[in-house]
Amino acid sequence: MTAPATLGELGAHLAELTESARPAFDGMPEAEWRAPYQPGKWLRIEVLGHLIDSAAHNHQRFARALHAESLAAPGYDGAAQVRVQHYGEAPVRALIDAWCSQNRLLGYVLPQIPAEKEQTPCSVAAAPAMALRDLAFDYVAHLEHHLRQILSGRAALDYSGMPWPPPGRWQ
Repeated sequence: MTAPATLGELGAHLAELTESARPAFDGMPEAEWRAPYQPGKWLRIEVLGHLIDSAAHNHQRFARALHAESLAAPGYDGAAQVRVQHYGEAPVRALIDAWCSQNRLLGYVLPQIPAEKEQTPCSVAAAPAMALRDLAFDYVAHLEHHLRQILSGRAALDYSGMPWPPPGRWQ
């Protein structure tokens, strides 16, 4: 696939990615969800919980940046959130449904960002400021990165090829 170039294309890609991930998720046995994607790493269900948190945080960032001159958002401790929400013990189907719903919504929201707001400066924690457009693309690249972990050895989805983490950011 060619990497999306516009927010409309990014939203469509996210919607397609969500719909193609759903059958792969549904076909994964519970035992596989409860296993780490690599030795010593998060369980696959914990990665999915992290993606739910990421969707929620980023949805708020996108919405707030749309009605402000700039955005200064806190970061979040992903490992702590996964731990305190007990994603490792969570019902698999509930997390799959939540992830799909959030990303279907974001697939709709991203194309709604008007061209005049794409360059809205967004600061997240101590990371260098980036344009709202870049934050949206970063969100989808991050999601793809983690989908590869969840689905390692399984379905090959139509990934965009966007690198994550992008060079020089979040490091």
